[in-house]
Amino acid sequence: MISAGLGLWLATIFVAQVSVSTYPGSNFFGILLEAQWQFFILFGIILGLLNFFVKPILDTITLPLQIITLGLFGFLINMALIFTVDYIFKELSVPLLFPLFWTTLIIWILDFLLRKSILKNESH
Repeated sequence: MISAGLGLWLATIFVAQVSVSTYPGSNFFGILLEAQWQFFILFGIILGLLNFFVKPILDTITLPLQIITLGLFGFLINMALIFTVDYIFKELSVPLLFPLFWTTLIIWILDFLLRKSILKNESH
């Protein structure tokens, strides 16, 4: 969840077409969201929940494709999950294929680095 929120924040900085906009009256189940950092936290939580609940099901269904493509189809699943968050929330804009690809790559690299640093700290 942390890597998803931070990754989306980094994507808005480094990928030109990715943006998060705040609109008057933006809310999530009645909770008023007025600042961009609130959206990054919300998007990180939603993307983390999708990765926890939906991604294992998609990974199981697409296992033959992942074996054939040596795991690259899993990257497409991650892109689809980010596109889903983009589709659900009008405040997030990740248009077209290349901004979605770069956003997914940023989130994946950040998640990889955070997992490595956490596992390194636990082993000592």
